[in-house]
Amino acid sequence: MSNPSLLILPGDGIGPEVMAEVKRIIDWMGTKRGITFDVSEDLVGGCAYDAHGTPLHDDTMAKAQEVDAVLLGAVGGPKYDDLDFSVKPERGLLRLRKEMDLFSNLRPAQCFDALADFSSLKKDVVAGLDIMIIRELTSGVYFGEPRGIFEEGNERVGINTQRYTESEIDRVARSAFELARKRTGKVCSMEKANVMESGILWREVVQKVRDEDYRDIELSHMYADAGAMQLTRWPKQFDVIVTDNLFGDLLSDLAAMLTGSLGMLPSASLGAPMTNGRPKALYEPVHGSAPDIAGQGKANPIACVLSFAMALRYSFDMGEEATRVEKAVETVLAQGLRTADLLGEEGATPVSTSGMGDAILAGLDQSI
Repeated sequence: MSNPSLLILPGDGIGPEVMAEVKRIIDWMGTKRGITFDVSEDLVGGCAYDAHGTPLHDDTMAKAQEVDAVLLGAVGGPKYDDLDFSVKPERGLLRLRKEMDLFSNLRPAQCFDALADFSSLKKDVVAGLDIMIIRELTSGVYFGEPRGIFEEGNERVGINTQRYTESEIDRVARSAFELARKRTGKVCSMEKANVMESGILWREVVQKVRDEDYRDIELSHMYADAGAMQLTRWPKQFDVIVTDNLFGDLLSDLAAMLTGSLGMLPSASLGAPMTNGRPKALYEPVHGSAPDIAGQGKANPIACVLSFAMALRYSFDMGEEATRVEKAVETVLAQGLRTADLLGEEGATPVSTSGMGDAILAGLDQSI
């Protein structure tokens, strides 16, 4: 039986630094747990543009289609701000999502007890928070046509089109309901059915899927702007939230900051099952490339490490090993070790990117 395959795309900025700590964990799993992966590495984003004149080479795209999972660091940076829109670093990531048909984006917002004081909300509001936002990722306003900037009379007009088909809504709704069955059995669907026809269709299809195939799931509907308000008022009222591409982008970043740091949060983007039954999958930290701190050893690798843990759980059916990694992270935070983004509390011990990696490996050693 072949080893599970993993394509690593470190990308730009702090991407290579945080990915280096994940590669150490992969090596640890091979040495200490006897779990080995067939790992390959390639370029995406600005570094791919520098090498090939495109943010994602066709050969890299082909590799991504063949492996069991892709793990990405981050893309972009000010060096590429003046590039044509079609070759900006972010287009590489969007191409991966679109051509792999990664329609279901899982973005957890979990507040570790040790970091409850870092949230801008009161501790009792966020302590123990554990919600999952499922964002539709391959349609909606980011991909709809027509789009562009056009001349209209004496001025320019910018156009983006919000477009959803029933089947696109149906499949992401099923993704949310299936996940809810493994959690508390509760889903809140968010849209703007009061002012958008696409929102009306979204609500109708989500409700139909629930009524026909998931009657064990408690489903509620909420306008997305009200959902943003409720997330900041009492986020623990939610468990699984399912929403469209644009609102999911906004709401998941909002939820991320409830936990205290964007550098703490992983994500998974899942598609249809391959021939081996595993879904096509891309895992990446929620944070960006942070070029202002790149190369300084200040980056927090935890979001990338937890993204790898999600890969263990969702792509490789290694739930026990995923929990092992997550518990090691929790232990390190409870010990008061903090990268630069988390400093501020009395008694915290500052560590570098690699220092955090050292501590997580030590936590893994204690788990066996």
